[in-house]
Amino acid sequence: MVRGQAVSEMTIAGLAHAGGVGVETVRYYQRRGLLETPARGGATGHGSAVRRYGPEDVRRLRFIRAAQAAGFTLEQIAALIALDATDDRARARALAQEQIAALDAKIAELQAARRSLAQLAEACSMGSAGPCPILTAFDHPQSSRDGLTHAAARQPVG
Repeated sequence: MVRGQAVSEMTIAGLAHAGGVGVETVRYYQRRGLLETPARGGATGHGSAVRRYGPEDVRRLRFIRAAQAAGFTLEQIAALIALDATDDRARARALAQEQIAALDAKIAELQAARRSLAQLAEACSMGSAGPCPILTAFDHPQSSRDGLTHAAARQPVG
């Protein structure tokens, strides 16, 4: 909650602050249909009407941020939001299981990259003749996602 403002009368800046994001992020989520854009309320001291946000908007914004932290895409988050209205637990569970599988694949990929980099670091510390394998591993045309693994496999360790 923003000091001096009740949650039910927050401006977009107050909502953004409560959700730990910038105002432009709130607007982006509104354009994507993840957050509602409330109608403009009464006039301010400057003569223009402002939009007011309440506790449900804060809850939704925090939900979006938490779902992103769990690795869900904005499209998947939109699907979860739609499921919230229907209470389709089976579909929500399926989306979560799909995300778990994607995270497991990413973890395996990162673990393989870590092993490869550890092998390269070990080979570089051995003081063998020639350039450090770490530097040459990234100089190969196949230094894509799996290029590091291939370069590490070419390096003798121990």
